[in-house]
Amino acid sequence: MAQIFAYITHKNGVADDMALELVAAANKIEAGAKVTAILTGSGADLDKVCNEMAASYSEVWKIDNAAMAHPNAEVIRKALVNILPGDAILLGPHDTFGMDLSPGLSIKINSTFVPDVVDIEGMDGSNLKVIRQEYSGMATTHILCDVSSGSVLNVRGGVFQADESKSAGGQVVDKSGDAGDLTVGRRFLEIVVAEVGDVDITKSDVLVSIGRGIEDEDNIEIAQELAEAMGADVSCSRPIVDAKWMEKSRQVGTSGQTVKPKVYLALGISGSFQHLGGIKGAPFIVAINKNPKAPIFQVADIGIITDILDFMPELTEKIAG
Repeated sequence: MAQIFAYITHKNGVADDMALELVAAANKIEAGAKVTAILTGSGADLDKVCNEMAASYSEVWKIDNAAMAHPNAEVIRKALVNILPGDAILLGPHDTFGMDLSPGLSIKINSTFVPDVVDIEGMDGSNLKVIRQEYSGMATTHILCDVSSGSVLNVRGGVFQADESKSAGGQVVDKSGDAGDLTVGRRFLEIVVAEVGDVDITKSDVLVSIGRGIEDEDNIEIAQELAEAMGADVSCSRPIVDAKWMEKSRQVGTSGQTVKPKVYLALGISGSFQHLGGIKGAPFIVAINKNPKAPIFQVADIGIITDILDFMPELTEKIAG
């Protein structure tokens, strides 16, 4: 069996929520597998998160280099090529950074690449059986992935239940000296912090989120009335921002804000991976959509098939009651 690795992203000494989800994903490849986490960066924050990850991974490989002080997929890709064994199965996040890193990495190490993995069915000989989605989740694809010469898999956030056991008792191994020359053409310039609007949805415990099903800008007021009754804030999917009906700071998704509410009410949202990628922390998701095949129903705790324009006023009335 090939060795399984997980690339862990982190910020300010805190690992991304995907870190513990990748442990669960690895165990779908092989139950009880010994999984090695790989973390890159520089300084005390890197040391802090590496030590924390040792509780969940059997081994943690640390690459500390000033060139990695800020995430740079070109630099990290070069380091991974130098340290990964030839038959490694590498799990990573399916987000904007993962899609920058992984396709080129798979080419460099001559391995298979599967993006947006939503489930893993285990090994079948030298093939790994994985499931991904096509056409914004309207079709499911079952793939036999030849991992005899390694594989790179980008895993969708939120589809695997995070492994909170933290019983691995692993050790941190410094691989900085094995990373080789990390000189690349791409260089870090600056961090541009997104403007926060009148409401910071990243701090909201309850979100009433609207999508294309709202149909008209005037109908946003109905969602706002519901949010007020629930003590929630209103957020949205990308089509609402593209139509200029709400400001960018209200958008949830990989190209918008990353939110961690306790309750997420998805109204007329289809549930593309770009939108779901912005929802972290395993909230209680209630999805209302008149399309019974909407992908949002696959991740929702409660799904209701109806027109949101009929549903919202009735729920507001019941809550205000």
